[in-house]
Amino acid sequence: MLKFIEQPRYSCAIGAQQTVVAIKRGVPILHAGPGCSAKVSDIIGQGEGYAGGNNIPCTNTGEADVVYGGEERLRNVIDGALKVMDGDLYVVLTGCTSDIVGDDVGRVTAEYQQQGKPIVFAETGGFKSNNYVSHEVVVNAIIDQYVDINYKGEKTQKNLVNVFTTVPYQDPYWNGNLEELKRILEGIGLKVNILFGNESKGVSEWKTIPQAEFNILAGAWTGLGIVKHLEEKYETPYLHFPYIPIGGIETTRFLREVAEFGNLDKTKAEVFIKSEEEKYYSFIERTADFMLEFRYGLPRRFYTILDASYSLGFSKFLLNELGIIPAKQFIIDDTPEIYRKQIEQQFLKISDFRTSSVSFSIDGGEIQKEIRQEQQKNRALILGSGWDRDLANDIKADLLIVSAPVTYRLILNCGYAGYRGGLRAIEDIYDRVLNTYR
Repeated sequence: MLKFIEQPRYSCAIGAQQTVVAIKRGVPILHAGPGCSAKVSDIIGQGEGYAGGNNIPCTNTGEADVVYGGEERLRNVIDGALKVMDGDLYVVLTGCTSDIVGDDVGRVTAEYQQQGKPIVFAETGGFKSNNYVSHEVVVNAIIDQYVDINYKGEKTQKNLVNVFTTVPYQDPYWNGNLEELKRILEGIGLKVNILFGNESKGVSEWKTIPQAEFNILAGAWTGLGIVKHLEEKYETPYLHFPYIPIGGIETTRFLREVAEFGNLDKTKAEVFIKSEEEKYYSFIERTADFMLEFRYGLPRRFYTILDASYSLGFSKFLLNELGIIPAKQFIIDDTPEIYRKQIEQQFLKISDFRTSSVSFSIDGGEIQKEIRQEQQKNRALILGSGWDRDLANDIKADLLIVSAPVTYRLILNCGYAGYRGGLRAIEDIYDRVLNTYR
């Protein structure tokens, strides 16, 4: 029996091209059929980056390559990319065609590695997984084929950490989130390899990954394969904070856990936390009159139609800091079964007084159907994607677009992580609420 999935909110495995695009001067090279890269860019690729969008070199494999093999075509494209694309790191990614045919992409790439070219490869045939999983595959491939080769046994750098969180571009707010995470972690005394985006030093920063004292993962499950791989490879311990810290309460919790795990100077950490909290809550206090005056017109409950990291982070923030009650939460990242129980447990303790039900589904149509069938007694807030605009209009709910596809927002460096991200979230949510008043 055929089953159609409506409203996809992530891409197939080759979507990991965006992981490469997010690396400063990183160049993806696709050994795939025509159109694959463009489709990825359409759903999660807002902004081309240094070598993304229409700039991505691709073999555009066709019928002849299926019959006779596409390795020679791949060599030609790599040769051209090395001549034309001025990059610091090149990452060859496979599509469905080359993976099914069985082209030896590893052997072809190794020829260039032996010439000293900064190039690696990863198998990302679309049928193998989604881009949440292939993000880990690509990062681990870079570590094994590039970072490790350049690692000469340098000593661990005191207080140096590698930070891993949501998937670049799949999370539309990835760059702003990384900037804030780096800022607050440096505030408590750490040196931070952020690895992606504007605040990263690019491949020179990647080369110091093995020198970190410990790794930090801020997210539900994506990235666990990376930090566990680094623990096995370099014996680097890791701290797993199981969601994105948003707002005052959870950001403070996050920083204290990091300070405790890294055995940092507690006094210095607390001075920074106190300073940030004072600024954060001073802005919150200014909203007291607004919250009181408009209390009957504000959203009373919320739905999240997001990946696990954002769903948990926003659920804790909205309930514990804004007092909005959780309805049912929907997780749309195709969370592997082995992680679902842990995530459900987190929703059972999103506060000391309340729990929230959660459902794992990748079918946006089914999710929207379920929400429409619920009795809409009070004004609701939906945190979802551009797919959910009609749903919000139909049930007269407010919509904050957090997940791909974004469609109706332009995002430059906005982020929702940390203290500053919490304030931005409040502004964005109530901007939409106030826009409905006449």
